[in-house]
Amino acid sequence: MTHLSVFGPGFKDFDKFFVGFDNQFTRMAKIHDDITKNIPSYPPYNIKKTDENKYVIEMAVAGFSKQEIEIEFVDDKLVIKGNAAEDNDALEWLYKGIASRNFTRTFALNDQIEIKDAALINGMLKIALERIIPEHKKPKKIDVKDETEVVAKLAKKSSKQHFLTEDNL
Repeated sequence: MTHLSVFGPGFKDFDKFFVGFDNQFTRMAKIHDDITKNIPSYPPYNIKKTDENKYVIEMAVAGFSKQEIEIEFVDDKLVIKGNAAEDNDALEWLYKGIASRNFTRTFALNDQIEIKDAALINGMLKIALERIIPEHKKPKKIDVKDETEVVAKLAKKSSKQHFLTEDNL
């Protein structure tokens, strides 16, 4: 059984085409296992793609103040915790339909994702994320040289060397 079998039958041939991704597949499987052990349903959330490289996580946290919410980025995981303050008032609740229990939500983030901002707006926690693509990963065009360009480059490098090797390109 390969590490890709964790992802189901659709991934059985991936290792034929994706060279050097074995660590990423293993990491994704581990993160999947860690996160899905106890999948919480509270608080509800949305994940929106707002642009080609921008995302927003929206989480309904009505009843929580910004002091009661903690956001951390640990081991490529975004961890959001809500620690509800104790109700110390003398009010007797006739009905309490708004949950104010503690929670922890975890999201696995790609290496290229950066957390840009977080805000609490009208009971919604909004976390802005952006994929930052390093220059060496951006698409680039590779010019194909012809023989005369290579020979001219070689002539400039060394007048003693008269043969073409891969090192001279």
